[in-house]
Amino acid sequence: MDLIKPGLEPELDPGFAPAVLANRAFRSLVERSGAAAPLKIALERGGGLRSVYETTVLEPDHPEAAKNLRYVERLVKFLLWQRGGWKITIAGPKPVADYISQVYSPSGKRAFDYEFMGGVYGHTFTVEHCAYEDAPEPNEAAVPVGRHLEGCRIGFDAGASDRKVAAVIDGQPVFSEEVPWDPRNQSDPEYHYSHIRDAFRRAAEHMPRVDAIGVSSAGIYIDNRVRVASLFRGVPKELFEEKIAPLYINLGKEMGVPLEVANDGDVTALAGSMSLGVNRVLGIAMGSSEAVGYVDAQGNITGWLNELAFAPVDYRPDAPADEWSGDIGCGVQYFSQQAVIRLAPAAGLSLKEGSMPGDKLAEVQEYMKAGDERAAAIFRTIGRFLGYGVAHYADFYDLEHVLILGRVTSGQGGQIVLDYAREVLNREFPELSGITINLPDEKSRRVGQAVAAASLPKI
Repeated sequence: MDLIKPGLEPELDPGFAPAVLANRAFRSLVERSGAAAPLKIALERGGGLRSVYETTVLEPDHPEAAKNLRYVERLVKFLLWQRGGWKITIAGPKPVADYISQVYSPSGKRAFDYEFMGGVYGHTFTVEHCAYEDAPEPNEAAVPVGRHLEGCRIGFDAGASDRKVAAVIDGQPVFSEEVPWDPRNQSDPEYHYSHIRDAFRRAAEHMPRVDAIGVSSAGIYIDNRVRVASLFRGVPKELFEEKIAPLYINLGKEMGVPLEVANDGDVTALAGSMSLGVNRVLGIAMGSSEAVGYVDAQGNITGWLNELAFAPVDYRPDAPADEWSGDIGCGVQYFSQQAVIRLAPAAGLSLKEGSMPGDKLAEVQEYMKAGDERAAAIFRTIGRFLGYGVAHYADFYDLEHVLILGRVTSGQGGQIVLDYAREVLNREFPELSGITINLPDEKSRRVGQAVAAASLPKI
């Protein structure tokens, strides 16, 4: 694929090659070629649900048909982590399907995705081919979520560098607190139990009673059971199944109230929809990782994974790698505190050795408070990333509003990120000018996720 230099270059990362520009250039090439072949990518997930994405590629005998492979592989990668799936059907040219089958295999470049998705859905990950006209039909099922505000509720947001909790009475927060913790490096399940139990207890002290508890947490949860979550990746597998999988179910029983768990991305979008009073919202929480969720035109969630921390936004061959999946150019390196830390050396900032990532972010934000131009450059760069990222996301979501949240957006840096993202959209993508990017007020930015989480259970 041809990489396109952005018109508004991120100053601390000049090699950035936006996925949205490369994809548009490829589609333009196909359109001009006179040799367009239709292609559908079908992704089947749990319960027979299925998403279908349609595009075009070059006919296999076209002299530049090799460009099809990178284009479709990056689409598959994005769609897997946006929609989820254990079976991929490529309906179109067979050489493309053969390549995807090779790459997404136990010995292929995307072995991590092969194993991860197979584990999530309890099936061996499979890539199949069929003719375009035989493509499977989509089968989606959006569902309503949250928005229950009555009573005395606890909202808990489990981040990777801090845990947030709020006590909420009839929709109004009466107490909120952030406490640093380090769950990803802990092998003892009791560490997780004790920290979460303590957060619940501290919130409960500020209400006459507790009617329900809502939890926002990174990972995949089915019927309130933990299926996969990076927060618990330090726990050995045998202890995970015994102690971590039923963690929230057990805590709900211990507290004696309804408890509901949702992916932090979905709660981010819910927080945005509730605070703005609108739908068609993409919520992007920039914290220890990137958490994304989506509320559709009817105010429902889609049941998609929306784990865009693993979805590519930068196509350059030497893009930074994700520490867990090993893939390059994925959202976590551009829209989280990892991005801040990664960009600090380029800005000329030397952060304290050995400190936790959340503390390093706080250090940069202190420089920002002091008016340090080096810190401002970091947030300007992230803003440019975000502008191109939102344009890319708009190719996969029906978008009208984007809400950015999370610790990275706290303080003066958040407004810089917002301003520079808006500039990219307005100047580079005027056709997307109807998409608004919003930043909630400072208090909502930091604890809005926990308050939205509190609305999850129905009582």
